Amino acid sequence: MHHPPHLRRRAAAALALATAGTLLLTGCGGGGDEAAKDPVQVVRDKVPKAQRTAGVLRIGSDLNYAPVDFRGSDGKPDGLDPDIATALGKIMNLRIEFVDTPFDKLIPNLHGKQFDVAMSALSDIRQRREGVDDNNKPTGLAVDFVDYFIAGSSITVPKGNPKGIHTLDDLCGKTVAVQQGTTQDEIIGRQVTACSRVNKPLTVHKFDSDAKALAEVASGAAVAGLNDFPVAAYAAKTTDGGNRFEVTGAQSKSNPYGIAVRKEDTELRDMLSKAVDQLIRSGDYDKILAKWNVSAGAAQNAVVNGGI
Repeated sequence: MHHPPHLRRRAAAALALATAGTLLLTGCGGGGDEAAKDPVQVVRDKVPKAQRTAGVLRIGSDLNYAPVDFRGSDGKPDGLDPDIATALGKIMNLRIEFVDTPFDKLIPNLHGKQFDVAMSALSDIRQRREGVDDNNKPTGLAVDFVDYFIAGSSITVPKGNPKGIHTLDDLCGKTVAVQQGTTQDEIIGRQVTACSRVNKPLTVHKFDSDAKALAEVASGAAVAGLNDFPVAAYAAKTTDGGNRFEVTGAQSKSNPYGIAVRKEDTELRDMLSKAVDQLIRSGDYDKILAKWNVSAGAAQNAVVNGGI
């Protein structure tokens, strides 16, 4: 995201993601005793007491980021993350309950124990793992991540790309729209500095949802928006029958999405890592990614804190 968080420009981008996906390689699997057991039962045996007793895993998510996290026509959570979470719930033998939360409140509310984990196109980045802001000042909101998908950032422009935007440098002297608190917010912040050096100030309009940022682009008030690739591609394909937006240029800064867990919840973190591994091995993970047309972002296995 929503953050930091687009996927590519056809073949080159797909290759970039595939290459990034190979980075998600860690040893996963226990000792001989675990190897002899049903892998699903191994996961269930490691579900922490709190979740096992409640029979539910509560997940904070900003359900306003199609196709990763959103509400379907029936009002229920839908998208890549809800599908993966539901599949993980079956492995863990836990009901999944989503708590709709503004993106910039996800990690603070996770620390406030309003839910067990956060899963919402959250990029696994150093600042979130270490609990610091962009100036490296402590926020007290450090988290661990269980990484499960690779995404890059893409530039979304009006159909036909009337301003000829292809790179971040092309945005200098213009106005861009982003969702605040996202990876794209961070990327565009650095670009503001780069543009100022060449005396072509970049104006940034920040919104509390990606939908509002895209509306700014649609209205012409901004020449472009930055989004996670799955979101950019989905918007280009579906908005006004594919006649409103297009994705331009190459993806930048591929990084994993991770399930955020409080630092002290190591038992929950490690169990989730095993559950993600089992989902990938089962083949259901690939089916979910194919459903949402994001197979290029597949991870080979779960990694804890594998982001850049």
